[in-house]
Amino acid sequence: MHRRIAPATLAIAAAVALAGCGGPEPANTSPSASTSSPAPAPSPTAKAYTNEELTTIVTGLKDAQGQPLTVVPAAQIDQGLIAARELLKTAVITPKACGVLADNNSQVPEGSTYAAGASLAAKAKTATVVTVFAVKDAAGMATQFEKSAGAVGACSKFTVELQGQTITSEMKPLEAAVQADKSLSALTIQTLSTGQKQAMVTVTGVKGTLAATVVKTGAVNAVTADSAPELVKLVNAALAAG
Repeated sequence: MHRRIAPATLAIAAAVALAGCGGPEPANTSPSASTSSPAPAPSPTAKAYTNEELTTIVTGLKDAQGQPLTVVPAAQIDQGLIAARELLKTAVITPKACGVLADNNSQVPEGSTYAAGASLAAKAKTATVVTVFAVKDAAGMATQFEKSAGAVGACSKFTVELQGQTITSEMKPLEAAVQADKSLSALTIQTLSTGQKQAMVTVTGVKGTLAATVVKTGAVNAVTADSAPELVKLVNAALAAG
């Protein structure tokens, strides 16, 4: 693992995997609903999306400064996914139960489509990555969310040993007003073997077969729980455009 903020391709890969396959405990946006409710049945009229259609959605988004995102080529996203899978093959995760999250997040459902864009804030030294992701089966996506949710209790704090380094992560769920069927938001603080810390806020929303994930990374004083609202706006805009 690099001693700096992960490259955009790996951040995108993580976002793609998170949107499609797992992550922190999902929260139904209806206040009266339970997160343990059964997964919705697949709809025979579920909308399918091409990579080009998803790229159009990303192209229409703007960051917190009102600037359009830089669209990431599909080939670069694929390279990031491959690199993420290779890294995970040699990772040792403690507690072992948290390996469920890594397993889920390294698998992208067959036939999935996705597009991504990035925004860099030079002054704050932060990076924001937006990924729009679509699957063929909405029920399958919901099932993977539930699998990951079962491991979240043991994963509020976990370590990853990778390439001679140990990364300690502390994950805290956040409240976020995402306009989606299911959503999740979390703040993660990573501490490297050197003592260096970095922060990551993730917001994901799922509507039918479409998911949008926004990840913001940077120093702990630049990326905080207060970053979540700007990410929520991007997720809501992406889902509304779909």
